[in-house]
Amino acid sequence: MQVSNRKFDVVVVGAGGSGMRCALQLARAGLDVAVLSKVFPTRSHTVAAQGGIGASLGNMSEDNWYWHMFDTVKGSDYLGDQDAIEFMCREAPSVAYELEHMGMPFDRNPDGTIYQRPFGGHTANFGEKPVQRACAAADRTGHALLHTMYQQNVEARTHFFVEWMALDLIRDAEGDVLGVVALEMETGDVTIFEAKTTVLATGGAGRIFAASTNAFINTGDGLGMAARAGIPLQDMEFWQFHPTGVAGAGVLITEGVRGEGGILLNSNGERFMERYAPTYKDLAPRDFVSRSMDQEIKEGRGCGPRKDHVLLKLDHLGAETIMKRLPSIREIAIRFANVDPIKEPIPVVPTIHYQMGGVPTNIHSQVVMPTAGDPAKVVNGLYAIGECSCVSVHGANRLGTNSLLDLMVFGRSAGNHIVASKLHERAHKPLPKDAADRPLARLAQLDASTSGEGSHVVADAIRATMQSHCGVFRTDAAMAEGVKAIHDIAGAVERIHLKDKSRIFNVARIEALEVDNLIETAKATMVSAEARKESRGAHFHNDHTARDDANWMKHTLWWRDGSTLTYKDVHLKALTVEPFKPKARTF
Repeated sequence: MQVSNRKFDVVVVGAGGSGMRCALQLARAGLDVAVLSKVFPTRSHTVAAQGGIGASLGNMSEDNWYWHMFDTVKGSDYLGDQDAIEFMCREAPSVAYELEHMGMPFDRNPDGTIYQRPFGGHTANFGEKPVQRACAAADRTGHALLHTMYQQNVEARTHFFVEWMALDLIRDAEGDVLGVVALEMETGDVTIFEAKTTVLATGGAGRIFAASTNAFINTGDGLGMAARAGIPLQDMEFWQFHPTGVAGAGVLITEGVRGEGGILLNSNGERFMERYAPTYKDLAPRDFVSRSMDQEIKEGRGCGPRKDHVLLKLDHLGAETIMKRLPSIREIAIRFANVDPIKEPIPVVPTIHYQMGGVPTNIHSQVVMPTAGDPAKVVNGLYAIGECSCVSVHGANRLGTNSLLDLMVFGRSAGNHIVASKLHERAHKPLPKDAADRPLARLAQLDASTSGEGSHVVADAIRATMQSHCGVFRTDAAMAEGVKAIHDIAGAVERIHLKDKSRIFNVARIEALEVDNLIETAKATMVSAEARKESRGAHFHNDHTARDDANWMKHTLWWRDGSTLTYKDVHLKALTVEPFKPKARTF
C-alpha cells in the first residue's frame, strides 16, 4: 500500500472540546496545526454534555475556588492529585469568562451575569451548604461550547482533517513521538502525519460497556494508541456510572435536572436519597447516588413491571421552568422514554458515563511514563488532554461539571506549554523506517482474513463481559472471571474477519480497527479493577467495602506488555495552599 506523508508543527488527534481549545491556542500563535477527527468537529462527544461548566464566579451567592477545590478533592475520594486540582479550580473563573467573551451563549441572570445552577457535590464553606456553581447554557452546555470552539478555530484558520482515524503513534528509538499514522475513512488511504509535537484529545472509551451514555465513536482510540506504543494507562479501574440514564436506552439525563430541583423516587413514591445522604440528598456525588439507586432496586423498591429502575420527577418544577432550563431533556424523555416530564416522571437507571483514568500526564499535559527511577519521566513530543488523559483531577470519581472545565483548562494550558517550547526553532526528527509497519500489517491482515468473527460480534463480547463483571458493585470472583474472559476475547480480536469488505466508506475496517482500541481499554480496566482490594469512589468492591488509605492511596498503572501493573503515589501536596487531608466522605 502506498503511504503519503504530510508535515505539521503539531498534530492534534480529536476535535472535541479539549482538542479544539488546544488547537485554537496553537493556531493563534502562528503554528501549523492539523486536527484529525473521526466526525465533523461539532459532532464530537463534547456536544452531549448538558449540565454546565464548574467555575466559582459567585454570581448567585458567595463562592471561591478553594471551596471548589475541596469539593473536587472530596469528590475524587482523595485519589485526585491536589496540585493539579488546585490549578484547575484556580483557572476555572478565567476559563468561563474567556468562553463568554468568545461568544458562548450562557443563560443569564436579570442583571446580565452568567446564570449558575446547583449541581451534585457543589458546596460553600467546605461542605456546609449547597452552592450554585455550574455555568449553564440551558441543558445544551456542551453543544454551545463545541460550536463556540469551532467558530473560533475557523477564524484562526486551523487545518481540520474530517473523517480521518488515527491508527498508531510513531516513536523513534529514543522514545520520542514524531506524529501519527492515520487512515482517511472515505478512501482507505493511509498517511503519515509528521509532527514536532502530537496531542491526544480522543475522548473516552465508554463503548467498552453494554449500557453507556457515550457516543459510538467513543472507542478509546487514544488509549489504544498509547498502550501499543508502550505507554501505561493510569487508574483505569475507575469508571463513573451516571445515576440518570434513560432506562432501556442509556441516553443521559443531566444532573442539572436535579440541580433545578428534580427528585428521585422509588416504587413507594419515597424520596429515598434523604435516607442515604440527609444533607446533600439528590445532589450527592454521582458514585454515591448510583449505588443508592442500585441498592433500592436490589431491595425490591425499583419501578416498572420488572422493578429495574427508579423515577426522576420534575413535573413539580412547572412547564415554564422545564421549557426554559431543560428543553433538551424534555425532548429526550419524549423520544427515548415515551414520557413528557411536564406531566410524568422519567424512568432512570445508573449507566456508564465517564472514565476517570487515561494516559498519565503532568500538570502541563505532557505524557509521562513513571518508572521506579524517574516518577515524572516525560515522553518527548506527546501531550494528552481531556477524557483520554489522567492528570489526575478526577481521582476515583469526577465531580459534575468538572469535565467541561478539564477540557478548557488543560486544553488551553497544553497549548500554552507547546507554544512556549518554541517549535519554530526546531526541525522535524527523522522518521524510523518502520513508522507505518504496525497499522499497515493490521490492515493487510484484515483484508487477507478468511475466517473468524465479525468485529461487531467481538465488540459485543467485550461489552457484555465488562457489563457483567465490572459494574456498579464488584466482587473478587466476578472480576477474576472477567480478567480471564477479557484476555480470551483478546485472541478473537486478532482473528477478526471482515465479512463484508465492500461496505461503503470502509465502515467494516473502521469498526475492526476500533475494536483494537476497545480491547486494550477493557484489559486495562479489568486487570486494574481486579487488583484494587478496597472500595473508593466509583470502584465499589463488595468483598472489600472500606476505603484502605494505608495500602491503596496510590495510582494504578497498567502496562500492555504482559498486562502487568505498577503503582505511583498520589500528589497529596497542593501548589500554594493547605492540602485537604483524607477523611471519610459523608453527605
